[in-house]
Amino acid sequence: MADKRTERKKLTTKTLITMKKNGEKIACLTAYDFLMARYLEEAGIDVVLVGDSLGNVVQGNPTTITVTLDEMIYHAKIVKKSIRNALLVVDLPFMSYHVDLKEAVRNCGRVMKETGCDAVKLEGGERIAEVVKHLVKVGIPVMGHLGLTPQSINIFGTYVTRGTDPKEAKQIQKDAKILEEAGCFAVVLEKIPAELAKKVTTSIKIPTIGIGAGINCDGQILVTHDMLGMTEMFRPRFVRRYMDLATEAKDAFRKYIKDVKDKKFPGKGESY
Repeated sequence: MADKRTERKKLTTKTLITMKKNGEKIACLTAYDFLMARYLEEAGIDVVLVGDSLGNVVQGNPTTITVTLDEMIYHAKIVKKSIRNALLVVDLPFMSYHVDLKEAVRNCGRVMKETGCDAVKLEGGERIAEVVKHLVKVGIPVMGHLGLTPQSINIFGTYVTRGTDPKEAKQIQKDAKILEEAGCFAVVLEKIPAELAKKVTTSIKIPTIGIGAGINCDGQILVTHDMLGMTEMFRPRFVRRYMDLATEAKDAFRKYIKDVKDKKFPGKGESY
């Protein structure tokens, strides 16, 4: 039987830009392990992001700030084993591209070489423009990230919606233009007003990927654990749960425990 993952063409950064031009929405989700990545690939997802959100959903930390570069590389290498056709993007963690240009290029280069991913994602606007330019110059595709940037949570102090203030909204629009000019092939817009996201989307030629930013973005992304209903600690307004996997899994575990205790598992057909 043919591998389902070979039935479509490999998506590239140029593919996403063409999709925007053609009005085709871009579907993106996160993955941190081999099996989840395989399911996403076989389902036909456009973009897989190995997000530093693994700090929350995999490691159980309150923020993404503690995630290291080596941890991102470790998870991305595992995910890459399942990805053939989707565009694979990897988050650069906190302080891995902030010190100087040489370190930023070196760290992003490590991610590309050691994981085989297609692109990296960096948070920030005008302040990282020079980093983006240098990365693109050496052949590293960059996805931007504006609005609520989790790596800056200690400055924001809260996960409140960004861009509601006219001054901040104007800066987000400016930053999107700057990232486009610096060479980003796409930009994530996180938790900003839908009307602002629409303005940004129509003002730039590169795709916008929304998360809590309304329907008018060129694509959407969610943390896979959230949309599967695996995370119970919080439930952002922008998350649509397509399953209640936490409840289903716990029910399955209870049935297994009961079967073991009642000596109903394993049966004859499950024994050698």
